[in-house]
Amino acid sequence: MPDGAKTVETARPDQPAPGIGFTEFVVLIAGLTALTALTIDIMLPAFPEFDGDFGLTDDNHRQAVITVYMIGFSAGQILYGPFSDTFGRRPMVFLGLGVFIAASLLAVFAESFAMLLAARALQGIGSAAPRVIAFAVIRDCFGGRAMARVMSLVMMVFIAIPVVAPSIGQGVMLFGSWRWIFGFLVLYSAIVLAWTALRLPETLHPEYRRRLSGADLRRAVMQTVTSRQTLGYAIAVGFMFGALMTYIGLSQQIFQETYRLGEWFPLVFGGVALSFAVATYLNSKLVLTIGMHRLSHLATIGFVIVTLFHAALSLIVDVPLPAFIAIVSLSMFLFGVIGPNFNALAMEPQAENAGMASSFLGAYSTASSAGLGWFIGQQYDGSIRALTIGFAGLALATLVTVLIVEKGRLAVPVEGAER
Repeated sequence: MPDGAKTVETARPDQPAPGIGFTEFVVLIAGLTALTALTIDIMLPAFPEFDGDFGLTDDNHRQAVITVYMIGFSAGQILYGPFSDTFGRRPMVFLGLGVFIAASLLAVFAESFAMLLAARALQGIGSAAPRVIAFAVIRDCFGGRAMARVMSLVMMVFIAIPVVAPSIGQGVMLFGSWRWIFGFLVLYSAIVLAWTALRLPETLHPEYRRRLSGADLRRAVMQTVTSRQTLGYAIAVGFMFGALMTYIGLSQQIFQETYRLGEWFPLVFGGVALSFAVATYLNSKLVLTIGMHRLSHLATIGFVIVTLFHAALSLIVDVPLPAFIAIVSLSMFLFGVIGPNFNALAMEPQAENAGMASSFLGAYSTASSAGLGWFIGQQYDGSIRALTIGFAGLALATLVTVLIVEKGRLAVPVEGAER
C-alpha cells in the first residue's frame, strides 16, 4: 500500500474517506485544485513590471506568462492520472507539488523573460498533479448527482481564489517585486502538501488498481476516448474553459487599458468572479433535484444568448464599463453552472478508470482552452470586441458539441427524472 495509507473502502456523504469529514474533504480538494487559479491570477498585477524588467515591447507578449503555464499544465496531466491508477493518488500529489515548489524557486531568481517562461512551464507540469488527482479522488468517493454536488462545492471554494488572488499579488508587491509572489506560491504549496500528507488517505480502490503496462494503458485510453459521454463533454469543457482563459488573459488589458481602472482592477476582477462562486453554490443545491443534464443544458442555452447579445452590442456601440461588468458577470454565473456539471458528466462513466479519465479530461481541456484563449487574446486591439466575439463563438461551439453528444436532444424540461 503506497505510503502506508489506508485505502478507502466505503464513502458516506458525511465521511467520503476514512478519517476525514465531508467539509474538510471539500476544502482540502479545493485547496489542491485552487493552486492552478492562484498561480494564474496572482500574477496579473505584476504584468506591467515585466516590461521594465525584461524589456518587453508588446503588451500582448505578457500573455505568454499564462499561456506557457497552461501548456505545461496540459502536458503534465497526461502522466499523473495513469501513474495514480498504478501507484495511488497520494504519491502523485507529493511528486507534483515538489516539482511546483522547485519551479517557483527557479522563477524567483529568473534573470530573463525566457527563464521566467521556462519556470512557468515547469510550474504548470507540477500543478497538473493536484488537479488530476483531485478529480480522480472525487470520482473514487462519489458518483452521479452527489459527485456533481461535490464538484460544485469544490469549485465554489476554488473560485474564491480569483476573487482575492490579484489583490494578494498586489499586496505582496507593496513589500517587494513580482519575485516575492513566487515566494508566496512556495509557501502556499508547502502548506497544501503538508495538509494532504497528514489528512488525505489513499482513495484508489484496490480492485481498480492497474498494472503499469502498455496493454493496460492502451485499454484505459480506449475506455476513455470511446465513451461518447466522456469524450463529448471533454470537448465541450475545452470550449467553455477557452472562454474563461480568454477572460483571464485579457482582463488586465481590458480593465486597465480599455477602461482605465488602474489600481481598481483587482477589486473589479474579484467582483466579477463572485458571480461564479454564487453560481457554483446554487448548483450544488439544485443539482440534487434538477440533475446535471438539465442544469447544464439550460445554462448553455443561456450562455449562448448572453454572449451573442454582448458581441452584437460591442459591434454597435462602445459598451460602458457598468454594462460590460454586468454582462460578463452574468456570463461567468452561467459558466459556474456549466463547468462542474460538464466535468461530472465527463467523469461519470469512468469509475474504474478515474485516473486516466481525469488526465485526459484535464489535458485536453487545458490544451484546447489555452490555445483558444491565446488566439483570441492576440486579437486584442484596445477594444472589448476580441473578448465578446470570442465568447460568442465558443458558446456556439459548446452548444453544437452538446447537441452532437446528446444526439440532438437537450434535457431542458424540468419535469421528470434525470436521464
